[in-house]
Amino acid sequence: MTAADTPPQPTSERAPRILLIDTLRGIALIAMATYHFTWDIEFFGYVDPGTATQGFFRLYARAIASSFLFLAGVSLVLAHGRDIRWPSFWKRLTIVAGAAIAISIATFFIFPQEWIFFGILHNIALSSLIGLAFLQLPLAIAFAVPVVIVAAMIVDAVVMPGMLQSSLFETRWLAWIGFADFPPRSNDYVPLFPWLAALLMGIAVTRLAIVRGWTGRLAKLQSTDTMLAKAGRHSLIVYLVHQPILLALVYLFSLVSPAPAPDPRLVYMNSCQPSCLRETGDPALCQRFCGCTADKLIAEQLMTPLQNGTINAQDNRVQIMAQECSIDAQQP
Repeated sequence: MTAADTPPQPTSERAPRILLIDTLRGIALIAMATYHFTWDIEFFGYVDPGTATQGFFRLYARAIASSFLFLAGVSLVLAHGRDIRWPSFWKRLTIVAGAAIAISIATFFIFPQEWIFFGILHNIALSSLIGLAFLQLPLAIAFAVPVVIVAAMIVDAVVMPGMLQSSLFETRWLAWIGFADFPPRSNDYVPLFPWLAALLMGIAVTRLAIVRGWTGRLAKLQSTDTMLAKAGRHSLIVYLVHQPILLALVYLFSLVSPAPAPDPRLVYMNSCQPSCLRETGDPALCQRFCGCTADKLIAEQLMTPLQNGTINAQDNRVQIMAQECSIDAQQP
């Protein structure tokens, strides 16, 4: 066993609190709020549909989720280390899991088509349970597992697309695992894989920092408590209240200055193209197919009924248009 594999010995003295960790969590909260604000103004029609889920903001959201899970792994080690304080752990887990369930129930009634069945809090709760095993495993394994998870997901996305995906995982009962071809729509979807890797990497890095004696130096980097650090220490409360407040503010603003009506064709294209790309991987073909179906839907006055739910994509008229456009889109 190497020095890096040797678990830290328990000590009778309480380790100094690392305020920098609280501050980093506070920064992550600000980033999360800015992303959610973007989602909110899109929801009320002030920016183009799809803005919060494509391009830069798609990467931004993933970086934010990764940071929260990484810091959750860091906190798990700092709070429990080698000896798990079970009462404290179960209390925290109950609070996080209870908040996750409350969010699922609330969003089920507010956004029934896109309710949150497995979001960031659900993931933190489950990943924390799994992470307990990595508090005592050899450090090499603690590092290797998250690296393997990320590598497998990269291979699945780039080298062998769809290798890990299956239609068997497309129900909400199984989509939380992360292997669904087309997961159910959700306003916050953070499945176990690959996001578990972020929490496990937080555990591995923190264990290494303890073995190397870096925690004392990290504690000295910030000696003054700040509002950002205080927010980081109460991140769950901030997470739960910030979005209702932002939504309320944007709603009140919309009463004074309503957003212009969105272009139905643009809304359709922003919905159709990502779905088509996931299935075909051909941007040019998807541009032709979605443009063709959009034009036909508008010409037949079916766009509005489709978007407001009066008819659905399984309507025979829509299916015929899709078949015709599929043939046309194959032409060079």
